[in-house]
Amino acid sequence: MMVSAAPACPARLRLATWLLAILAAVGAPSAAEATSSFMPLSDPTEAPEGYVEFCTRFPVDCRPAKKPSRAVVLTDERWVELVETNRSVNAAVRPVTDRAYYGRSEFWTYPIEAGDCEDYVLLKRRLLMEKGWPASVLLITVVRDENGEGHAVLTVGTDRGDLILDNRTDTVLPWALTLYHYVKRQEVEDPSTWVRIIDQRGTSAVGSIRPQQSPPARTGR
Repeated sequence: MMVSAAPACPARLRLATWLLAILAAVGAPSAAEATSSFMPLSDPTEAPEGYVEFCTRFPVDCRPAKKPSRAVVLTDERWVELVETNRSVNAAVRPVTDRAYYGRSEFWTYPIEAGDCEDYVLLKRRLLMEKGWPASVLLITVVRDENGEGHAVLTVGTDRGDLILDNRTDTVLPWALTLYHYVKRQEVEDPSTWVRIIDQRGTSAVGSIRPQQSPPARTGR
């Protein structure tokens, strides 16, 4: 699928400024709610059925990494790539359920013009890989939303912690500052292996988060 590039940011974005602005806007979670910048992981678990079927059609996208990396150094340039990829895919793909669009449940695929949450994730992952991001830091993640409904987001492993790309907002957030309950995600060394996430945060970690088009512009170097 061709996705038009998002408008260029007016200036390169300073990551520290962005994070401080996020914390000021939503309030910092307590120590119990955000114990780590990285998701605590547990034992292996079953992969989603939709993912297993996806791998039969796109086996190349499910191969283990030869030299897996757990995190990338999040430079300003890398940050802009995350923001623009998240925003452009959210704008280009129309949200629709698999049942309504494909006539079946849990059909994971690359969206052409519309798709379910996991389709957004797959496309963002592919586009970031095309920009040189290692597949091992781009992990499909299953969560429960505020209503207990299943949802999928993309976890990006960086030296600043695990960040979340989500089709429900253009804001890229640290995982601990989202309202989701994290269930499971792909394993770094092998994307076909899934592991449980130990999410011990409170149910109202950060309150209401408003989507924003981009983090604050940097104010000079």
